[in-house]
Amino acid sequence: MDIKIDDLTGSDVAELLREHIQSMKLHSPPESKHALDIEALRKPEITFWSAWEANELVGCVALQELDSQHGEIKSMKTASSHLRKGVAKRLLQFMIKEARERGYRRLSLETGSMDVFKPARRLYASFGFQYCKPFSGYSEDANSVFMTKEL
Repeated sequence: MDIKIDDLTGSDVAELLREHIQSMKLHSPPESKHALDIEALRKPEITFWSAWEANELVGCVALQELDSQHGEIKSMKTASSHLRKGVAKRLLQFMIKEARERGYRRLSLETGSMDVFKPARRLYASFGFQYCKPFSGYSEDANSVFMTKEL
């Protein structure tokens, strides 16, 4: 798998992000949807990567710098045709490595509390992420779960 910084101009990436936003709309009420659209992912404090096998997009992930020692994983998504093939695991390994290289001391994320997000929560927990209180402007929300990992 080739994971590379992406400028968010490709149609494959745009379609995967549309699929991600649509999935969040199906599973999360509007007030609890924290997935970012393409324009929001272009903020200077966010770096976006796409993951490829040959010429096929298999996933994506973004890292938002909250401060010089804390990053947040955003928009981690596996293409539906590549689910359960280890894409999310590889993207998470990549994010942890990138966060350490940036000198972050903590890496955090928000995900859904509903059953559909259970596999994601299990994956994060298997990498040492622990449940935590809301961070960086998030509020307590019955539809959200917050996790963090000390690096």
